[in-house]
Amino acid sequence: MSGKWPGGFIKKTAPTVVGPTDGEGGSASGIWTLDEVADYEKQGLWPAPVIPKELYSWGFNNQGQLGLGDKSTRNLPVRVGALSAWSKQISAGKEHSLAVTNDGKLYAWGYNSNGRLGTNNTTSYSSPVQVGGLTTWKQASAGKEQSLAVKTDGTLWGWGRNSDGQLGLNNTTAAYSSPVQVGALTTWSQVSTTTEATAAIKTDGTLWTWGYGGNGRLGLGNTANYSSPVQVGALTTWAVVKSGFKYMHAITTDGKLYAWGYNANGQLGMNNTTQYSSPIQVGALTTWKKIAPCHPDVSYHTLGTTTDGKLYAWGYNGLGQLGQGNTTQRNSPVQVGALTTWSEPSAGSHNNGNGSSAAVKTDGTLWTWGQNDVSQLGLGNTTNYSSPVQVGTASLWSTVSMGYKYALAIYQG
Repeated sequence: MSGKWPGGFIKKTAPTVVGPTDGEGGSASGIWTLDEVADYEKQGLWPAPVIPKELYSWGFNNQGQLGLGDKSTRNLPVRVGALSAWSKQISAGKEHSLAVTNDGKLYAWGYNSNGRLGTNNTTSYSSPVQVGGLTTWKQASAGKEQSLAVKTDGTLWGWGRNSDGQLGLNNTTAAYSSPVQVGALTTWSQVSTTTEATAAIKTDGTLWTWGYGGNGRLGLGNTANYSSPVQVGALTTWAVVKSGFKYMHAITTDGKLYAWGYNANGQLGMNNTTQYSSPIQVGALTTWKKIAPCHPDVSYHTLGTTTDGKLYAWGYNGLGQLGQGNTTQRNSPVQVGALTTWSEPSAGSHNNGNGSSAAVKTDGTLWTWGQNDVSQLGLGNTTNYSSPVQVGTASLWSTVSMGYKYALAIYQG
């Protein structure tokens, strides 16, 4: 507990490490001037409180993708290992998972065909294994059979299947089992990969895509394949990009939402089922904040949140994955309930075209709905739900990532 007053700073909880003990500020209690506090914080002598972040998983586990040391399906969230320093950068893929720790380590686990785990082999692991020895990873994305990640130095790396150029390495070499740098640039900010296609944003706000171009999913005005990054249009205001199954969504800095690619079930949100090969704005809203197209395999729905905390869903709704209390398909964004407390959405896939949904609220509660045949909703059963249902009673969840019939989530314990 701490508090400021006009002339200084009162600290009632002693830091783990304090300043010098030679009479120049070694006391960990009492009144400290603002300058003294700032100086010690700058030197790392007044550490910020550490909030444990635990990783949980549940659902289908045929390849060890839950990271629990076995291949048994779980119908409730189970903690992954003993680490409590996971960041919010988690990614559930087809049958493999990626996660970054607060200290920049990258871990992978699950099925390892095509070397998608980046462990320099094709051995599958049912518990998290560190990818190399680096501590400079920033964000990672697990696709269907490939992985891509950005480092803190702005470099972009890819590994796993590459038959359609989805790693962006200027070739279609079948696969790589260790991370390989994509070009030489140090200006990459974020990356998202799914089924045979990848998208990324640079620090200058430009958007780039590569890989398989079928259905116009690369947004380049055609259906061609590209094995190296190609810029999408001329905009320099892209803020968020997410790859879905055969389609993509992206948000600009002014809150506009764009979509392109496959649209047979209205998953683009254009109020039609027309396919587009270039980015088209979704509606007129300029308050979009987060977007979650369904990935990494055969599913066709999308979730999104706005800056005012509303949650929207659209696309295929065969098992209630849109959270509307019914199974009616929607070709345009429809608000999920009336609440304005939604924060982090995620849409998961299934091989039959249906899928599951999850979202975290601003109060830290976790909610799931949709298909649940292998307990991917984490509700202790295999019942499908067409409206959001709370997962347990905890209120310290910070983010969730739904993959192919399973999910990962971070709990701030």
